Amino acid sequence: MEISPLWIPIAGALGGCVTVIAVVGIVFWFKARDKELQYHQDLRVKEMEHQRRMKELEVELEKAKAAQIAAGAAR
Repeated sequence: MEISPLWIPIAGALGGCVTVIAVVGIVFWFKARDKELQYHQDLRVKEMEHQRRMKELEVELEKAKAAQIAAGAAR
């Protein structure tokens, strides 16, 4: 079976289109991955801030309990 010379430019054009589509897809994939990593990093920072606030509230609660006990003992 002989390949027609007409198919060579068609195959070249298709190959070029596929290459462009692949490059665009890879670029978009990397951008989406960067956004996802940034989102997870921001979420982790918020989680750490929340844990810090919770610890501060626990300390304040212990102080309030200690002050209440001291006030009750002074009566």
